[in-house]
Amino acid sequence: MERVKFSIGNEGREVFWNTEHFEALMFVFAAVALLVFAYGVYRRWQMWKAIGKPEMRVDNLGERIKRLILDGFFQIRIFREFYPGVMHGFIFFGFFVLIFGAFFDATEFHIAEPLGFPFLRGKAYLLFSLLMEIFGVFVLTGVILALVRRYITKPERLGYRDKSDTVPEDGVVLLLIGAIIITGFIVEGLRIGVTNPSWEKWSFGGWLLSGIFAGGDHEQLRMWHKITWWGHALLAFGFIAYIPYSRLLHIITTPANQFLASLKPTGALEPIADFENAETFGVGKLEELTWKQLFDSDACTKCGRCQDGCPAYLSGKPLSPKKLVQDLKAYWVERATAAAAAAAAKPEGGEADEGRVLPGDVVDLHELWACTNCMYCMEHCPALIEHVPKIVGMRQYKVLTEAEFPPELQLTFRNMENNSNPWGIGSHVRGDWAKELGIKTLADDPGVEYLYYVGCAGSFDDRGKKTAMAFAKILQTAGVSFGILGAEEGCCGDSAMRSGNEYLYQSLAQANIEVMNGYNVKKVIATCPHGYNIIKKEYKNFGGNFEVFHHTEIIAYLLRKGKITLKKPLNRLFAYHDSCFLGRYNGLYEQPRAILQAVPGLTLAEMERNREGSFCCGAGGGRMWMEEDIGDRINNMRTDQAIAAGVSGVALACPFCQTMLSDGIKDRKKEEEIMALDIAEIVWEAMGLEEKEPSADVCALPEA
Repeated sequence: MERVKFSIGNEGREVFWNTEHFEALMFVFAAVALLVFAYGVYRRWQMWKAIGKPEMRVDNLGERIKRLILDGFFQIRIFREFYPGVMHGFIFFGFFVLIFGAFFDATEFHIAEPLGFPFLRGKAYLLFSLLMEIFGVFVLTGVILALVRRYITKPERLGYRDKSDTVPEDGVVLLLIGAIIITGFIVEGLRIGVTNPSWEKWSFGGWLLSGIFAGGDHEQLRMWHKITWWGHALLAFGFIAYIPYSRLLHIITTPANQFLASLKPTGALEPIADFENAETFGVGKLEELTWKQLFDSDACTKCGRCQDGCPAYLSGKPLSPKKLVQDLKAYWVERATAAAAAAAAKPEGGEADEGRVLPGDVVDLHELWACTNCMYCMEHCPALIEHVPKIVGMRQYKVLTEAEFPPELQLTFRNMENNSNPWGIGSHVRGDWAKELGIKTLADDPGVEYLYYVGCAGSFDDRGKKTAMAFAKILQTAGVSFGILGAEEGCCGDSAMRSGNEYLYQSLAQANIEVMNGYNVKKVIATCPHGYNIIKKEYKNFGGNFEVFHHTEIIAYLLRKGKITLKKPLNRLFAYHDSCFLGRYNGLYEQPRAILQAVPGLTLAEMERNREGSFCCGAGGGRMWMEEDIGDRINNMRTDQAIAAGVSGVALACPFCQTMLSDGIKDRKKEEEIMALDIAEIVWEAMGLEEKEPSADVCALPEA
């Protein structure tokens, strides 16, 4: 007998074996498993490259590696929720440690020891044994938690409406992982039962199991040790081979997708570059998605986090971001499999398969138009899947190529085209609200330091005008050098762009940029998060390079520097509603809250859903101008959350949100109990300076 050291999973100990053919068999099984694995990955690779437009996603390697480490290895998005975070963390980190531990143990005899560097000796070996046991228990615990979650508690996110996403393969994967760990402990228990060394108490799992085998016949225990060990080894090799053919593929695709994630500003969209020569616009066919957009679908683990806070889904609309991605994946798999097979049969190529139209044939149009572009799905997706650009791309196809869109948008688009605002009010009165305040236009004084971009709501909507006036008074009181464009200002184009009318958006944006650049504008302040976001991120594509501030940033700065003082107590309980385009798109969560906390007498409460998890008002993505005729009204659901918080007011920082929440308060007949006020209105009231003359001192504002 020759003493041979070997290791698979939790086993990793020394026993006496007849080594004839042993290493050869191990090599054969390992080679077969790796070959099957490699073929599966190769086959998938052929599918990944079969369809899709080119796209650069390997730039800025340092930032991509950082994201891979944070989101891929440390799982920071997974751990935002306790139960699924612990469950997945136990399995992921446990398996990671066990795989590397098995590798070190298995290679020491053949590599480290011959080179004179044995490391699994003495106390190091005991510590190694303990760590392997602990992480083995972690994996087993994670598997149990996953089985309970999927088959007993069954959270809604693991399905769609009343239909579960669970398939037999899900159970197979969990049972396979569990079987590898359990057989590893059994193998260890049998070995300890035969050899019975006292120091093996450090291998507490096997030590506890060894008591079951105490007193048994040694030869029978050795025989069962060999049988169980081979079963354990074959399960491990089978696991490796199974990865590319199962949902375990996400072990590869999810980290890859995290590495390839967009590094553009959050929510930024790729503009259509050539309107003159293109035959179609947007995304109508599978081939009009980029390879990365298609790869997204293969990285989806169906965890349902995107669906869990989607306002369209929760309000009873057909849209589920998870379902949309999975529908695209199912069609992609069908087409890519056929394309890869055709390419293998005819390397020179042949006639292209036209395929189905995505919006309408693959994705239901009710799903397509239900999206509010709130970014909840992308903010909470652990795999960093990009849902919103796909939806906007398909909307572009319906609007620009097929001229088919919700009828309400026809009037909205026409109003934007004719009068540069969705209400269709004459653009010549855009600056009338400011006349009584003596606010300069840039035509009167192009030397002002800051352009206050008022936006359509602040210029035409009666409720929005109150916000614009309150903010302008704050700026005047603080001595800020600012002006407006007045009649020269146009619609920012956000609603047009996000509802798919890219041509109209670009026309509006270019007109604004031409005016702003003509006045040599460098710094812009906006009260509307939609205008703030689009001028800050999207106008750069057309030569509009400005420092852009939201009015809550400016007010917070003025308070911090003592340029304005809040003296009048407002003894009210307010909740702040996080605007999607201010919060998830731009990360502005604390400035609005800091302002409200500075108001004397005002108490700040939080609604059930807030900050990154805030619930959309329902107006984004062009939904402000569309009817909501399926399910519950999103704005009413958000209003109900405010009512449940027991507040006397909702503080807002977006004119769209103000309209939607005000309507919700009316629908719930709570006008006498709850008010909806913009933060600028609250601050102006708390300043208590309604009759005081503005300051003549000039105030410098912060850099963006």
